[in-house]
Amino acid sequence: MRILFLAGGSPATVFALVPLATAARNAGHQVLMAATADMSGVITSAGLPAAPVTERTMRDFMLADRDGTALTLPADAGERMHFGGRGFGRLAAGSLPALREAGRDWRPDAVVGGTLAFGAALLAAELKIPYVRHAWDMGEPAEMDRGAEDELAPELRALGLTSLPAPDLWIDICPPSVADPGAPAGRTMRFVPCGRQQPLERWMYTPSQRRRVCVTAGSRVSKDYEFDHLDALVSHVAGPDVEVVAAAPEDVAAALRERHPGLRAGWLPLDTVLHTCDLLVHSGGGQSALTAVHAGVPQLVVPTMPKVLAPNQRLAAYGAARVLPPGEDGPETVAAACRDMLATPSYARRAGTLAAELAALPGPAETLTAVQALTRT
Repeated sequence: MRILFLAGGSPATVFALVPLATAARNAGHQVLMAATADMSGVITSAGLPAAPVTERTMRDFMLADRDGTALTLPADAGERMHFGGRGFGRLAAGSLPALREAGRDWRPDAVVGGTLAFGAALLAAELKIPYVRHAWDMGEPAEMDRGAEDELAPELRALGLTSLPAPDLWIDICPPSVADPGAPAGRTMRFVPCGRQQPLERWMYTPSQRRRVCVTAGSRVSKDYEFDHLDALVSHVAGPDVEVVAAAPEDVAAALRERHPGLRAGWLPLDTVLHTCDLLVHSGGGQSALTAVHAGVPQLVVPTMPKVLAPNQRLAAYGAARVLPPGEDGPETVAAACRDMLATPSYARRAGTLAAELAALPGPAETLTAVQALTRT
């Protein structure tokens, strides 16, 4: 069987699909993973073949209309989600020519697309093959689907459709206790962390003599995007009884180390490092959140995007996290919340219970059987 996987324009969208794609290769199937060209190195570093579908980046599609007109990110949260959906719709439209070529040349038997990889649904509809929608994280707001649907109206009309095609199978990777209650019925697969690896230093797998707190703003942070937010988090969390480590791309990490002498910062293998941490402070990204769930580590979430609020509020309601929404995320508040969480054992207990729930879920190899069944019907 040939399975085409479609990621997006950031490392997190690749990492989410790697476990199932790897399980498919291990089972003897042929696999291609398609994404924006700047993600090719991320895909190949995971040991998978990469098929670039556009030279443009996700940011290009998000901040410019199809005719190249510059767009401004809306201030209103609801409008921003719809705006984001339209950006992913433009990514799908811009990727379709290359996806169609891959479809003609390689002839996949099924397409697996990440949550907002709408090109997967369009290609599967054109080729009349099964379409699997695979969660990237803990859930995306429905308004993003509506935004993509509006943007892709011309492509949908060409297929004789008035709405986005429903998947033949939905694969979730969020533990049921904190899953989106509005998510479609489907299969829930155990989340497996798949971030970029690097040679380990001893401290990365050795518990600290102080309380260790990991701070990150996700894989998309750069010196021009969210750096000030990450820098402020490092400043607020540090203290004499707390060791702070920062997970960030190397250019960002270098700037952080310059501003905070002695700080351990870099592209950290979080699936290893978090097992030595007492708390993760992050901006709400789904891969960061689920990697912490996998490690059984409590989370302090300081969200920077409206769409991540709801998933992380479910973690907070469960007792494994705390969320500081905009307006309540000042330096003193962040520092106080860290101290409170480190001093309150219930956060660690609930995080451990949630990790056990995740560990008991079916793995990628078991979930693959549901994908295989689609091609036999």
